[in-house]
Amino acid sequence: MSKDGGIPAEALLDLRRRLDDLPSRDPGRRVLIEGAASLFGVSRATVYRALSGQLRPKGLRRVDRGEPRAVPRTELERYCEIIAALKIRTSNKKGRRLSTARAIELLEDHGVETPEGLVQAAKGQLNKATVNRYLRLWGYDHARMTRAPAAVRFEARTSNALWQFDISPSDLKQIEQPSWIDPNRKGLPVPMLFSVVDDRSGTSFQEYRCVYGEDVESGLRFLFNAMAPKEGDETQLQGIPEAIYLDNGPIAKSGIFHTVMERLGIRVMTHDPAGSDGRRPTARSKGKVERPFRTVKEAHETLYHFHKPETEAEANAWLARFIGQYNAQPHRREPHSRIEDWVKNLPSTGIRQMCSWERFCTFAREPETRKVAGDARIRVDGAFYEVDPDLAGETVTLWWGLFDHELFVELNDKRFGPYRPSGGPIPLHRYRKPKKTQTQVRADRIGDLAQKISVPRSALAGLDSSLAKAADVLPFTSQAFGLPPLNWSSVS
Repeated sequence: MSKDGGIPAEALLDLRRRLDDLPSRDPGRRVLIEGAASLFGVSRATVYRALSGQLRPKGLRRVDRGEPRAVPRTELERYCEIIAALKIRTSNKKGRRLSTARAIELLEDHGVETPEGLVQAAKGQLNKATVNRYLRLWGYDHARMTRAPAAVRFEARTSNALWQFDISPSDLKQIEQPSWIDPNRKGLPVPMLFSVVDDRSGTSFQEYRCVYGEDVESGLRFLFNAMAPKEGDETQLQGIPEAIYLDNGPIAKSGIFHTVMERLGIRVMTHDPAGSDGRRPTARSKGKVERPFRTVKEAHETLYHFHKPETEAEANAWLARFIGQYNAQPHRREPHSRIEDWVKNLPSTGIRQMCSWERFCTFAREPETRKVAGDARIRVDGAFYEVDPDLAGETVTLWWGLFDHELFVELNDKRFGPYRPSGGPIPLHRYRKPKKTQTQVRADRIGDLAQKISVPRSALAGLDSSLAKAADVLPFTSQAFGLPPLNWSSVS
């Protein structure tokens, strides 16, 4: 039953429906109202009042919901700002920070120094539950204060404009027959996945490399293979990109890597250091370069439970076959495959062909000034290189590359070499005499001339008539040193 004159709610709803079917000035509306009033024994005003009360919404919450009542809003909001700032200031990398209760205790007992002065709350004025509720309600909670801004996606306009380079440990863990083992290190090298992904098309090139960690030599060897022309009829990723994007690992920190990339005309782009751009996370690699890694590990390396590759070459052959299938799969948003998108969006000038391996090795050479020892040897990385005897004692320029097993030496714009590591000093009671160099032959000739020349006597005695004649150049003799005879009689 309705509270207004005892009219049932069902009757009011039916009356409202019938009134809504009539126009606002229809005389039938008055007839319906009078009929309802006579039916329930009430006046027309009571019926109108019941109808208006039926449409009036009733609030389910307080009018001052969301507004503090014990503390003024401006004052409580200032306390919330200070507590949120305390949480941010005391946070560490593990996520530990000052609790709300401890922040309230500090605020009440000691106060907090702010640019506007000391702010101190009265004892018992702040409640932990109330402060936490308004921190969440007004957006001052720690999760929102430290939340990263929205990510901004980027994509290259053309193929080979940007490659993303990364290294990931393989789930293969170990290859039974690695191609090399470092005797100076413990254990066997670990197979790792080296990958480059074209930013525009998503086309990938990957290789296994057994390494003891991320080193610049393995990275440069892989990048050469990625840029070099590929064998076979299938179209594969190749060419020199305009830029390479990678993380701040050992490879990006290597000076040789930057030198090689500069000589190839490649711009090196790395992640910004963590914390360099406020709350935006910068030191991370997501999406385009991580997707191929996950696909290889889930769709390809899981089959190693049935058959494992025995050598690195066999593992790379299997991986190359799978990467070819991966590149033939649909593009992330275009109606064709990844490799077709790479070919379709190549620049109008075409791809930049990679140089030869010999030329690439010269890019990794850096000059170093060293002095050759007296035995015509130079020590480089623990190995001795025996150079031309003519260079003994000279300050020369060494040209030693990352991929070189031979040493080149330069003196006065003249290059000597290549030299290979020597066997070190000769055994005792052996004799080794190098062939005389041009410098030694020239020194012997000048030495013989020095024994035969002289100056006129007038250089000492003056220009006397009797002595003013050319001095005869006579060879002088010498006698070996010997002890004089000893007189034994004088000793006694």
